[in-house]
Amino acid sequence: MVVDFTLEEINDAAKTFLSLAGNSKVIVFHGEMGAGKTTFIHAVCLALGVQDVTGSPTFSIINQYKTHSGESIYHMDLYRIRDEQEAIMAGVEDCLYSGQLCLVEWPEKAPGIFPDDCLHVYLQATGNNRRKLQINL
Repeated sequence: MVVDFTLEEINDAAKTFLSLAGNSKVIVFHGEMGAGKTTFIHAVCLALGVQDVTGSPTFSIINQYKTHSGESIYHMDLYRIRDEQEAIMAGVEDCLYSGQLCLVEWPEKAPGIFPDDCLHVYLQATGNNRRKLQINL
């Protein structure tokens, strides 16, 4: 499934994405630096009712947000992780198997720790302020 959108349409794209993602608990985002992974995850969090300030967890590795109903959402950025062992030591694996929604950037940095039923999403900048989101259902 492919969702094509402009940055002005990102909030609608996030809602469409959530309807397609179903009950997936671990969603991993692939894409080049600058493709808009963090920006799209921010829009997803807004669509889910997160009231916390969302930001990039590049340095903290893991950010935890709460929805208005009190559910936790983990946003992880593994860009600075060297290997799977470092990801485990940072608590990434605990989040992945917590049963809570996990939105993960740069999963290729520690591929062996993810559950088999991850939803893989590929985000690409296609020019003129447009993005293409490919969802592998």
